Amino acid sequence: MPQDRSPQRTAYIFIICCVAAIGGFLFGFDSGVINGTVDGLQESFNSDSVGTGFNVASMLLGCAVGAFFAGRLADRYGRRTLLIVSAVFFLVSAWGSGVADGSLEFVIYRVLGGMAVGAASVMTPAYISEVAPSRYRGRLATIQQVAIIGGLFVSFLSNYFLSGMAGSSLSELWLGQAAWRWMFWMELLPAAVFLVALMFIPESPRYLVSVGKTARAERVLSLVSASDRVTTKLSNIEASLERDRKPSLRDVLDPVSGKVRSLMWVGVGLAVFQQLVGINVVFYYGAVLWQSVGFSESDALLINVISGAVSIGACLVAIALIDKIGRKPLLWGGSVGMALTLSMMAYTFASADMVDGGLEMSDHMGTMALLSANAYVLFFNVSWGPVMWVMLGEMFPNQMRGSGLAISGLCQWIANFGITMTFPILLASVGLAGAYGFYALCAALSILFVVKFVRETNGKELEEMAYE
Repeated sequence: MPQDRSPQRTAYIFIICCVAAIGGFLFGFDSGVINGTVDGLQESFNSDSVGTGFNVASMLLGCAVGAFFAGRLADRYGRRTLLIVSAVFFLVSAWGSGVADGSLEFVIYRVLGGMAVGAASVMTPAYISEVAPSRYRGRLATIQQVAIIGGLFVSFLSNYFLSGMAGSSLSELWLGQAAWRWMFWMELLPAAVFLVALMFIPESPRYLVSVGKTARAERVLSLVSASDRVTTKLSNIEASLERDRKPSLRDVLDPVSGKVRSLMWVGVGLAVFQQLVGINVVFYYGAVLWQSVGFSESDALLINVISGAVSIGACLVAIALIDKIGRKPLLWGGSVGMALTLSMMAYTFASADMVDGGLEMSDHMGTMALLSANAYVLFFNVSWGPVMWVMLGEMFPNQMRGSGLAISGLCQWIANFGITMTFPILLASVGLAGAYGFYALCAALSILFVVKFVRETNGKELEEMAYE
């Protein structure tokens, strides 16, 4: 009789989770590639600070739409199907963003890419949580964040080398096209791999049961569970679905009071706080940030590469810890670390002098800023980066999962858009010190939120998740 810890079964689960997580890689690549193209967008489209902010943040509008509708569409058409659609959108967006000749055309392609990112951001953790055994579901779901950071790292590395080969992001590279355009086209390869690989993974067994395809669900469960547990797991899923009606957005409301369930507010809080700490300012505007305090374009892009490597290391730590110490301790511990390191960054930026329209730091303060920034990235990626997505994928009951993910994902991307859109404005008004002071305050508030409202989900089966 096959054992629950069969190496072949474990390897199979790991492989299909990694395939799903390529969506996370593209999420990271698509988010990070913009980092090295800001100068190219400004020059090619003649945009001011507000226009540049919108060009950079436009993808996030698509993310909000994709995240909101993906959960509901996945309840109707399947998790794998939505991931396939997102792979196609990634391909179209990568090509179109590089060929765009104006802001409107560019924004349209970036919004399409954003829809793919939004869908992948909620579907990948949902798919992984529904095929992974509870004993290491957290570690497998954390692969999503490793993939996101891996995508960011590869995009930073790609930007760095392409810019270096051309001389700058604005210079011609190959076929008479500027390097910044090739930065977008580099995404075509992983997007194509994602599309092909998705054809070889199974659909979520919980989705298959929900649409009456029990025989197919049983076959999938036999691939991811020991044979003596298939019948029990199938019965648990069926019982869970029988207790509930057809999933609806109304499931986020309490049937007695008519008010939004407290669990939904916790999901929204997790999604929004992950953005209010300012992490995507580092991802989207890292090159601009470091150039604004005196680093060259080449050095600024190299700093991004270093931050990406630190992020990957932090995610590996999270994988080692998340199923051992739980989700909640990682969240509040990360919040404490981010509040301290963001405060240090704000202090170093406040100490800089204005010289010829830009900030100039002493060597001591510059070193402190770099160390604080990388410590901040480390704390985020060992906590809120992976854990928020893990919890959103598993904290909602089966009946509410699609709607809960949809609304949480929508709020996450709206917050992301707000933070990204306002950074150039904050940079021009209150400066880096004021901006990072605000992010530090939000990190401090997130400590209180986690301690008071977040409940541990470690070790629980998805069918055990309750509304309260």
